[in-house]
Amino acid sequence: MATALHGPVCVLAGAGTGKTRAITHRIAYGVLAGVLPPASVLAVTFTNRAAGEMRGRLRQLGAGGVQARTFHSAALRQLQFFWPKAIGGDLPRLLERKVQLVAEAAARCRIRLDRNELRDVTGEIEWAKVTQSVPEDYPAAVAKSSREAPRDPAEISRIYGLYEQLKRERSVIDFEDVLLLMVGILQERPDIADTVRRQYQHFVVDEYQDVSPLQQRLLELWLGDRESICVVGDASQTIYSFTGATPDHLLDFRTRHPGATVVKLVRDYRSTPQVVHLANGLLAQARGRAAEHRLELVSQRETGPEPVYTEYPDEPAEAEGVARRIRELMDAGVPASGIAVLYRVNAQSEVYEQALADAGVPYQLRGAERFFERPEVREAGVALRGAARAGGNDPLLADAVDLPSQVRAVLGGTGWTPQPPAGSGAVRDRWESLAALVRLAEDFARARPQAALADLVAELDERANAQHAPTVEGVTLASLHSAKGLEWDAVFLVGLTDGTLPISYAKTDEQIEEERRLLYVGVTRARRHLSLSWALSRSPGGRGGRRPSRFLAGLRPGSSPGGGGRAGAAGGVERGGRSRRRRGPVRCRVCGRTLTDAGEIKLMRCEGCPSDLDEELYERLREWRSAQARQLGQPAYCVFTDKTLMAIAEALPDNEAELARIPGVGGRKLQRFGADVLALCAGEEIGADPGEPADEQTGEQADEEIPESVTEAVTNPPGK
Repeated sequence: MATALHGPVCVLAGAGTGKTRAITHRIAYGVLAGVLPPASVLAVTFTNRAAGEMRGRLRQLGAGGVQARTFHSAALRQLQFFWPKAIGGDLPRLLERKVQLVAEAAARCRIRLDRNELRDVTGEIEWAKVTQSVPEDYPAAVAKSSREAPRDPAEISRIYGLYEQLKRERSVIDFEDVLLLMVGILQERPDIADTVRRQYQHFVVDEYQDVSPLQQRLLELWLGDRESICVVGDASQTIYSFTGATPDHLLDFRTRHPGATVVKLVRDYRSTPQVVHLANGLLAQARGRAAEHRLELVSQRETGPEPVYTEYPDEPAEAEGVARRIRELMDAGVPASGIAVLYRVNAQSEVYEQALADAGVPYQLRGAERFFERPEVREAGVALRGAARAGGNDPLLADAVDLPSQVRAVLGGTGWTPQPPAGSGAVRDRWESLAALVRLAEDFARARPQAALADLVAELDERANAQHAPTVEGVTLASLHSAKGLEWDAVFLVGLTDGTLPISYAKTDEQIEEERRLLYVGVTRARRHLSLSWALSRSPGGRGGRRPSRFLAGLRPGSSPGGGGRAGAAGGVERGGRSRRRRGPVRCRVCGRTLTDAGEIKLMRCEGCPSDLDEELYERLREWRSAQARQLGQPAYCVFTDKTLMAIAEALPDNEAELARIPGVGGRKLQRFGADVLALCAGEEIGADPGEPADEQTGEQADEEIPESVTEAVTNPPGK
């Protein structure tokens, strides 16, 4: 590929095949061979991070004079230079955030939009502009693309038109205008187009499957009638069609350039043969144009473990199981920063945030706030807290007969509705978060039938405080979309059920296939360890009616292509590992009732059943825990949770075997803290020196910790 310096070149580069290395070496070879003058080369990509990485590599290879920019950055630089000559005067001010102007346009149209609706309508305007649709053509463009608009297309068309008018009145432009204006200048001013083409004679476009029609038009004008262009892409990684991206330009490249040199990069240097085999099998079942041009990857790495497929009875069990497996990997030497948990929608993060916190595993979120830091969750917490203080005097609660109906009534005033909003976007994201709180209330009431709204608020506050504890660099939690371009030693793909992946609002064949490509992107993020999991029900004891993602049919053990049946083994099927035994029901040791609340399971009794707690021992255990936590530099709950300490103070264990049987005391904690705890239970005084210090890199404290809170049952339904 490096020697293909002349004429049009199309590089079809599969995931993990080293495309950035390949294209930078091609450019550097051309520069050092004297074929490509550095100042004549323009390399464009889609993110500042990717452009910066490309510039760094080119400098290291001795080609530092090459321009590597995003489409917008390159166009803005040209627009600033040519504006005085083409238009005259100063370039209009660049509008960094268009939301305020969109809000004003909506208000003038007498259309009321909340903050999330504003984001969605703004996104629709951006989509219309990159697909080169003017305001009056927007409704027809939406219908033609099978796009589900967040509001009536006629309303968005009116807002879009007035937004454009306001920009003209105030002499401002937005980022899409940068491309549109540069396209207009190059079309209307042949002299300027000639100047640009004399400057830039060789073009390289990375991630070509993600270009929009507007970016493609600008590229054609830069190029003119020349064919010195190299494009690099993979149609199987097209996952941003909602922003206007389309793989058609990549797939049609050889039609537009019949003499093009086509290079296929299929040697995968990232993933093991086992991961690559799964990725290839996933695409083998795909349909459509992108599938017809799929690349069969060939791993260049040593053999590794088989992907693990795990079926769980419910979502809390899935999160707990994932956290446990992550701890096992960390104990085996995999750094926390080399592990990722990937999910379809950001609202799914909450249950994994809690499970990892309970297990003492540090984590970081990518591309989203923590669940309890999201604006809509904060707003809902304020509303619930106010309603709890008002009690029976709050008119919202007049007709609410139980805790779930009270929560639904309160959150109804913050934007929650029984049915999800159409399509994806910020409005759907907000609804997902509020719906998670509604389901949390339902689970909480099921476990504690006598609980009041104030009890739920206290539970939320406790969880929020625990998750606000500072974390070091750790396991990455991210959506599949935000994981594009990244890689980890171990990847956990979670929540793989029909309705979540593919997402429920993916209706057309094209939309379903994009969901398949999204899973393909997730699979190909893994270097060595790959786990795929799903849960049969949302909460413990729920009806297990869910089905694994249709995309796994024929790939996981016990399934056939096109089938949707479940894996046969209870608790899941693991390839390359043991079958996971499903835990039976836990019953109260006082009244015999089946326990579902994680806190009650720790205590082995109902909250309301009589307790034989040794209060003096409980207080001594709390004081000891505080000293341990200070010495280790960790939150107190990472040593033992309150429920675990209560269980110890009730059980009064005499030996390690009895202590180990208490939920929340695993092998690691038994080894680290067991001697101190047994000494306290025996009434002995212990020294001030803490137990074995936590690992400096991973901060590991937990071993098979059962989640403290019933709210770990929270997860989110499909949504963007």
